[in-house]
Amino acid sequence: MVFPERFSNLPEYAFPRLRTLLDSHAPGGEPFAMTIGEPTHPFPPFVTDVIAENAAGFNRYPPNDGAPELLASIAGWIERRYNVALPSSQIMTVNGSREGLYNAAMALCPESKNGVPVVLIPNPFYQVYGIGAISVNAESVYVSAERETGYMPNYAGLEPETLRRTALAYICSPSNPQGAVASRAYWKELITLAEKFDFQILADECYSEIYRVDAPVGVLQVAAEMGADPERVVIFHSLSKRSNLPGLRSGFIAGGPETMARLSLLRAYSGAPLPLPLQMAAAKVWDDEAHVVANRKLYAEKFDIADEIFDGIENYESPEAGFFLWLPVEDGEAAALKLWRDTGVRVLPGAYLSRDINGHNPGQGYIRVALVAPKEEVRAGLKKIRNCIYSEG
Repeated sequence: MVFPERFSNLPEYAFPRLRTLLDSHAPGGEPFAMTIGEPTHPFPPFVTDVIAENAAGFNRYPPNDGAPELLASIAGWIERRYNVALPSSQIMTVNGSREGLYNAAMALCPESKNGVPVVLIPNPFYQVYGIGAISVNAESVYVSAERETGYMPNYAGLEPETLRRTALAYICSPSNPQGAVASRAYWKELITLAEKFDFQILADECYSEIYRVDAPVGVLQVAAEMGADPERVVIFHSLSKRSNLPGLRSGFIAGGPETMARLSLLRAYSGAPLPLPLQMAAAKVWDDEAHVVANRKLYAEKFDIADEIFDGIENYESPEAGFFLWLPVEDGEAAALKLWRDTGVRVLPGAYLSRDINGHNPGQGYIRVALVAPKEEVRAGLKKIRNCIYSEG
């Protein structure tokens, strides 16, 4: 089978690349993966009870856009969290945020906008952003999100000719992998730019509930405060990180009425709604904040450990949010290989999450380290990283 030509430029996914780099070498100790951002903290104990209580729902086709109970719970959470009241018609459930982030490009990107449409993508990036742009024949414009820009892409610095063709702008806050948070001022500037050049902001906020001190401001609340066009922003959330339920595959999209109508129409043909018992469980999880607070505390403890271990390391920055460390090294691939061969600790080279643009890859000098394991295992892994990679420093 021959794939369309536009897919020929698709970079290899990060984890197959990592296996190619490491798996022909023996680990230098007990293997310990700090690569994948798969939460391992306990999920709310009531989840299995709710699924069992609603098991008869497996005998019915579930509503495509979400059960009324789940949509009401999500609407309540949005209002509590962001002080924005949305009707259920402006919310749609999806099987995790990845499905929504891809479908948004399919449903919302026009075939033309002053020529070939542009999709803006932060660099480093979640790879579904790139495949979404490729799938709709848009031009992907990767914008570096580095230390000099606060690890947020400076879309406002792009040429007007590019912005006039821009249809969609992906943004992740808190960001993966750097753990940076878009400030209120950043959101205001981006929304103003989107209003001026008539594009939509696709805000991936799946790490919004894992933060150190202050809850990250959301784009939806800033847009509402500004009185922006309700079609201007689309938000994406899930229970995977917030509630340690990646296997539940429960997320949502929220946006303006026209946006949601287009997404709903696409999902009517291509979507696979979550089974009703799982939707009922998700509704209860969105209603509960106690487990979220406890989860956040566990991550905070691990970040405190990281700050202690990497104290004094040049250019080490303690992230504001998320559950990754973005550690500076001379070369990410070389550091990952050395760690594996010398200690058995497995990390991800930053370049595997980034794109080479004009000979520069903003992830080249980093490794990404996931802090999802139990605290003492994380401590041991971080100590090995410190001793192996930074011992000469």
